Amino acid sequence: MGATGGISEMPRVTESAGAADSEALAALHRVFGYGAFRGEQEAVIEHVVAGGDAVVLMPTGGGKSLCYQIPSLVRPGTGIVVSPLIALMQDQVDALRALGVRAGFMNSTQDFDERRVVEAEFLAGELDLLYLAPERLRLDSTLDLLSRGKIAVFAIDEAHCVSQWGHDFRPDYLALSLLGERWPDVPRIALTATATRATHQEITQRLNMPTARHFVASFDRPNIQYRIVPKADPKKQLLSFLREEHAGDAGIVYCLSRKSVEATAEFLSRNGIEAVPYHAGLDAGTRAAHQSRFLREDGLVVVATIAFGMGIDKPDVRFVAHLDLPKSVEGYYQETGRAGRDGLPSTAWMAYGLNDVIQQRKLIQSGEGDEAFRRRAAAHLDAMLALCETAQCRRGQLLAYFGQDPDPVGCGNCDTCLTPPETWDGTVAAQKVLSTVVRLQRERGQKFGAVQIVDILLGRRTGKVIQFDHDQLSVFGIGEELSEGEWRGVIRQLLAQGLLAVEGEYGTLVLTEASGSVLRREREVPLRKEPKKPVTSRSASGSGAAGSARGERKAKAAVAELPEELVPAFEALRAWRAEQAREQGVPAYVIFHDATLREIVTVWPESVRELGGVGGVGEKKLATYGAGVLQVLGSLREAPGAESESTAAVSEPEGAGSGPGTDGWPERDDWPETDEEPAPDEWA
Repeated sequence: MGATGGISEMPRVTESAGAADSEALAALHRVFGYGAFRGEQEAVIEHVVAGGDAVVLMPTGGGKSLCYQIPSLVRPGTGIVVSPLIALMQDQVDALRALGVRAGFMNSTQDFDERRVVEAEFLAGELDLLYLAPERLRLDSTLDLLSRGKIAVFAIDEAHCVSQWGHDFRPDYLALSLLGERWPDVPRIALTATATRATHQEITQRLNMPTARHFVASFDRPNIQYRIVPKADPKKQLLSFLREEHAGDAGIVYCLSRKSVEATAEFLSRNGIEAVPYHAGLDAGTRAAHQSRFLREDGLVVVATIAFGMGIDKPDVRFVAHLDLPKSVEGYYQETGRAGRDGLPSTAWMAYGLNDVIQQRKLIQSGEGDEAFRRRAAAHLDAMLALCETAQCRRGQLLAYFGQDPDPVGCGNCDTCLTPPETWDGTVAAQKVLSTVVRLQRERGQKFGAVQIVDILLGRRTGKVIQFDHDQLSVFGIGEELSEGEWRGVIRQLLAQGLLAVEGEYGTLVLTEASGSVLRREREVPLRKEPKKPVTSRSASGSGAAGSARGERKAKAAVAELPEELVPAFEALRAWRAEQAREQGVPAYVIFHDATLREIVTVWPESVRELGGVGGVGEKKLATYGAGVLQVLGSLREAPGAESESTAAVSEPEGAGSGPGTDGWPERDDWPETDEEPAPDEWA
């Protein structure tokens, strides 16, 4: 989808557009080392450089950061970036300085003298970009400082935080409308990777940007393979997934509770996967150390609550796994979008089961907020359940949720495309479940959870069944044609379709208004067929020519497209990069991305001038690292494959990268301390 008009679209400035465009392109090449903009970047940058406001929706890894970094370099003054997570400002600034950009930040981690130095640099016009947290803009001292300097542009990153109906509301963002009031002549750009049409409009209204031009890039991330598997033993399923597909890869595993985070990290470490926990219950030093390790080391797995990941500009995250159901499609999309920012093949994997549905329904009922808030939370959850239960293309479902047209033939790179699920007429099975719920409530005045319902249907004389004489019910034993797992799948899908509801502290099942149409045989209930055995990570890889051609996965995606003879050179450059990163105390990707190293060994430059033509090698990096790169290649010149460089296939440049990004903030502290699989009696 191209750029679209906002509430009232500003006219495009054309008089000086050519000069501005030329200057922006020159900055892109000089600083970032790319020869062309990507997608909507050029149009956004041209508009902001010319002085217009913009609201930008662009997926994670799509290059949002460049949309304010380039205008900050081209326009006179300093670009002020509102970034919601102070823990990552240092890394963002380090990455920019490595490119030769004069960047700084101000936050509570600095002492008085450090802040005073940054303030002096800003007032002297010696900063290209200055990062601030939204809370700091509520201080009169900060506003006074900004009023005494020259501002090029205001960039409001993670702008969905302004939406009270969004997945990551942050009250301090509501005050940012004052920027336009106090500095009406300074262009503002609000950016986010996840926003529905409603959130998009709320961003515009709450930030008071009525004349902003709206740019909506495609939300598609074709390099990410989306997979959702039935939850059986989630930790073991995760371990199998990592061993079979992502051994030695960096990735993030999300869990709902802190207790589950700790248990999963310990389980992975005990089984040979290097993993560390991250959640708001850990002390600040431990969190900072684990985050720093993830950024600077290769192959580390972080197991985390949603406190982790926002603002992480690590390009080589090869997988994002969920052991619990996210609360919304927006949250899921943003979290999975942290994988594969370098454009290489990556996986979004999730284990999903009945207890996830029950737990999320309970959280909505017991959570804070008025009835309107709970209705909105339920709508978010319904959309997430629809994504999990769909028999159609998952990527298509995601795109449709964000208002974009999916490929009618499917994406070919999600589990439902690679291994289409079977569906069946579950009307009779649904009637049996609903009838059991009805008889318990009407005949006995009782409400029970899924475990008891399944035991009654299967005719199991458990202690609780005998205690309550449930073996005397007319529905006792009428469901022996299905297994326990299949009945749990039926109940899960009935909850997802709104034909059952969860009630009370113990998650008991009750009927809904829609249940009657099924019991009266007025409505059919199509269901996904539950696999006889839990789906392992390999089973979603597809089979036959189509699966091989469209969904083939390799554990080491960074070298997947390299000829075998070039792999040693790539690994030698990675080792050199790691040493440089250690010496400078920065993440390896600040030196060069894997994609840049791949292009270097493919082109095999013999001079500094040739190296300067590689995507991602700007003037500063060429001057700083050029000699070192050529020295590594020179030492390998007699190695196998070096003589064949002229015949090697030259890969296309990656195009403009995203630049250092800025994202989110920690999770709420009041998530329930529950395991991902509650004890059977918990729901009864």
